Amino acid sequence: MALVKEERGSAGDRSSSGRRPGDWRALQDRLAARAVRYGAQHSREIRARLKRSGVRPDDIGGVADLQAIPVLPKDDLPALQAADPPFGGMLAAPLASLARVHRSPGPINDPEGPGPDFWRLRTALEAAGFGPGDVVLNSFSHHLTPGGLMLDGGLQAIGCVAIAGGVEATAVQIDAARAAGATGYAGTPQFLLTLLERAEASGRPLELRRALVSGAPLPPSLRARLQDGFGVDVYQAYAAADTGLLAYEGAEKDGWRIAPGVVVEVLVPGDDRPAREGETGQVVVTSPNEVYPLVRFGTGDLSAWNRAPCRVGRARPQLVGFLGRVGEGVKVRGMFVHPRELAAALGPDPSVSRYQAVVSADGARDIFTVRVEPAPGAAPDPARLASRVREAVKIRPVVEVAPPGTIPREARPLLDVRKNAGDGDAAPSGSPRYQTWPGVAKESR
Repeated sequence: MALVKEERGSAGDRSSSGRRPGDWRALQDRLAARAVRYGAQHSREIRARLKRSGVRPDDIGGVADLQAIPVLPKDDLPALQAADPPFGGMLAAPLASLARVHRSPGPINDPEGPGPDFWRLRTALEAAGFGPGDVVLNSFSHHLTPGGLMLDGGLQAIGCVAIAGGVEATAVQIDAARAAGATGYAGTPQFLLTLLERAEASGRPLELRRALVSGAPLPPSLRARLQDGFGVDVYQAYAAADTGLLAYEGAEKDGWRIAPGVVVEVLVPGDDRPAREGETGQVVVTSPNEVYPLVRFGTGDLSAWNRAPCRVGRARPQLVGFLGRVGEGVKVRGMFVHPRELAAALGPDPSVSRYQAVVSADGARDIFTVRVEPAPGAAPDPARLASRVREAVKIRPVVEVAPPGTIPREARPLLDVRKNAGDGDAAPSGSPRYQTWPGVAKESR
């Protein structure tokens, strides 16, 4: 992502040693002030929010002053964009200057600005040890949702050779990785395990040696299976189409470093006060991006601060990991599913009187089941309904037809029954239970 003017140099610092605490806070303060000033000039949405809250751009001198500005929840974007298409007044550059327009679940339109590595994934990839000439299977979607191109931009910036795996079938991706001699992987950790297990079962194991994973949980047992069982050095990244890279793992793998160029707050839902050390709160982002500036953008992701010095002595604070969600969206196989999308797919169907989607887990793999009750005299077709749901949410469901009266009238339309930590493994001593960051989106296979 392009950053405003003189902050490019300092915000692009990729040093693993970081800065002194005072330097880090000063840099965050400068980024916050610059984002508000730039946003007030170039974003109708930011300008209107400042006006409603009675805040002038010059009132914001640092991160602490941002508390005067209301948080913009990500769940508000579909309505904003519908009222002011295509980007809800948040685009700060001419539409004709964009490289691409993407579409994420919600639905949400996502702009991609011009230039290399717009989402700044290079930082996370380099921290994971990727280098020039590495052949990397990129299994994130390259269709409509931006995940695949987000990673592709970072890989190209490093000089890697990318295999655009996208949502092709598992066997096709295994063959492509073998043919090209892939040693790297980018995608969800669950699909990485599937690739490795199926290749091993065929008698021709893949030679993958390192991976950058995102978009789904990475509980300790799954990391151990990938690293100890298959010899893949696994790192995690937290990114989104709205924000670009937000956090990533370094070699010590003891937390998530805040990415260069963004301001991150952790705010307790309800009163939006800054979370104390170890207290769970929503990740809120401010970014002086020339194309898509953000001021107090609520990601909906829950996390907590870990300000204890890491093993390599880095002073800047880290995030402990993903602790849940605020709002209605549920992440399934790397893709957000929203109740409103289910309503659009199933609500008008004359064969369905009531429905409920349930997200569960079988080990490391997500299971997405949609239960439907038939309308009087109707016989719902599970295959047809599965196709409608997949078209709406980009996830292939299992559709079950339930007897009338099975689904309670007050039942939630979307229910997540997975364990928060992935598989019950213990978190590191002294920290909350955590799993990998949700990040770039990927369609299911």
